[in-house]
Amino acid sequence: MSHPANSYALVADIGGTNTRVALADGRRIITSTIRRYANADFPGLESVLRRYIADEGGVDPVAACVAVAGPVRDGRATMTNLDWTIDKTTLQRATKAETVAILNDLQAQGHALGYLDAANIRTILPGPDTGAQAAKLVIGIGTGFNAAPVFDLPAGRIVTPSESGHANLPIRNEMELRLCQFVSTAHGFPAVEDVLSGRGLERVYAFLGNEDSDPREAAAQDIMAACADDSDPRAVAAARLFTRILGTVCGNLSLIQLPFGGVYLVGGVARAFAPHLTRFGFAEAFRDKGRFAGFMGNFAVHVIEDDYAALTGSAAHLVALGATGSLAAQSSS
Repeated sequence: MSHPANSYALVADIGGTNTRVALADGRRIITSTIRRYANADFPGLESVLRRYIADEGGVDPVAACVAVAGPVRDGRATMTNLDWTIDKTTLQRATKAETVAILNDLQAQGHALGYLDAANIRTILPGPDTGAQAAKLVIGIGTGFNAAPVFDLPAGRIVTPSESGHANLPIRNEMELRLCQFVSTAHGFPAVEDVLSGRGLERVYAFLGNEDSDPREAAAQDIMAACADDSDPRAVAAARLFTRILGTVCGNLSLIQLPFGGVYLVGGVARAFAPHLTRFGFAEAFRDKGRFAGFMGNFAVHVIEDDYAALTGSAAHLVALGATGSLAAQSSS
């Protein structure tokens, strides 16, 4: 295969286990070019991108943007769950692109808002109609937990990074206090991510076993499967407790950021929980804010069910930078 030089953007979504890479024409991901690579097979991102470029026939991208599961500062990213360090110099050397950018993965999800197929957005809590410029909030629930506010300003979109998953977990009752103490034995203090992530769900399940003096373990995917067919009461109880804590945390973040344009849950765990959030009490926990309970109705909550949203957001960010446009639009003009 061959691609025209300096026409497409290269975008990548780097997780703790896999890296997905694709070409983009403007904001549109060319789905036939999406490839997935196991990170364990490569010493670093540069090797992954060189392999991808070779696999795509030596493509010469005009721009490149990568979304990274970890903090980004001064154009340099450190992976939270992978021993890779990524900077713009490495990205430019690997891709030979004229423009390069590095985003936190939640920032990329934020840049995708407004450019995703409506069929891939599931509404959990409806909210009032608002203008397109209203602030939004992306909350990632997957291998870890994080959140990023999205602001559409006259000068363009700003998606600010954070490390919300490492803030202390809120405690509302004695059971949640015991859960925090259970989690703290391994990590020193109970962070949000210690409970609200895939591994966190497994810890909640183990905690309930400890409470019942019947300890046993279960993988997150098995817990969710048992919720679907009600085959394990403890799995249902764990998912219910997880959901109520998630509602509390999402409500807290909404009061901090005031996302009148909506809250968007993303990530593998968010997608797995989407069918169960209503029956497990997400809405009640989200709105349980005392005299502000009614005010919480201002915030719609959705789940993004597009597995490639971070790639779309990376492409949209490059378009906003003026680094790339649509080849199709150029050819028709």
